[in-house]
Amino acid sequence: MNETKLTEHMRTETDQTEARRPWGLAAFLLVALCGFVALGVWQVQRMHWKHALIARVDARVHAAPVPLPAEARLAAIAPKDLEYLRVHVSGTYEGKATVLVRAATGLGTGYWTMTPLQLGDGRQVWINRGFLPAGTRVQAAAATTPSGPVEVTGLLRPTEAGGSLLQSNQPGADRWYSRDVRAMAQARGVGAVVPVFVDAQMEKGAPVPGAAAPVPGLTQIQFPDNHLTYALTWFALAAMSIMALLFVWRRRRWNG
Repeated sequence: MNETKLTEHMRTETDQTEARRPWGLAAFLLVALCGFVALGVWQVQRMHWKHALIARVDARVHAAPVPLPAEARLAAIAPKDLEYLRVHVSGTYEGKATVLVRAATGLGTGYWTMTPLQLGDGRQVWINRGFLPAGTRVQAAAATTPSGPVEVTGLLRPTEAGGSLLQSNQPGADRWYSRDVRAMAQARGVGAVVPVFVDAQMEKGAPVPGAAAPVPGLTQIQFPDNHLTYALTWFALAAMSIMALLFVWRRRRWNG
């Protein structure tokens, strides 16, 4: 008799456990479904934001050039509103202060040719005059610098403080992996410089006879735009969660 009661008790507990299990799984799937949908919606919002950013940058890159903003305005404008602004500057290069910064472009590995430009209002701004191939020496790069007045049209870029992702700048050894305007100015004894540099698209000045001038116009404008793929992935997982919920519900109905 006691054995019969024990068996019935164990069977009852097993039935209760089996009854609770689908509801626990259903609750988990509901939470997962809400999470997947939220992540998918977030990626769609990010996609719209990214497309708006790309449109703004594209408009700046192709807009008519404007004069370099005054120092106070440069300090007041948010960096995101300055980047890729198309500007026109004129002045005289300080060729002896040229710095070569490691670069990898569609033309191969080499250097960005960074030279400070003395502006008419007394300010100095670093100009990325363009790309020179690997093996170029600083003296050779400096020799390509026009000695007279020049006019430069290009895109504003924020300073790249410290170094690259993998390597830090080594001013003492004259090894540069990022375009850190203040560090370059200090290393070359250049006076106060504006906190941005200009990627030259075009340079007008007296050419240096026999010199292989840097190749300008190689600004790399890349914005990864994988948000639609991510959104579809999250929504697909949400759809799978719905299918799993339906399976649990039907199984529950079949089992009474």
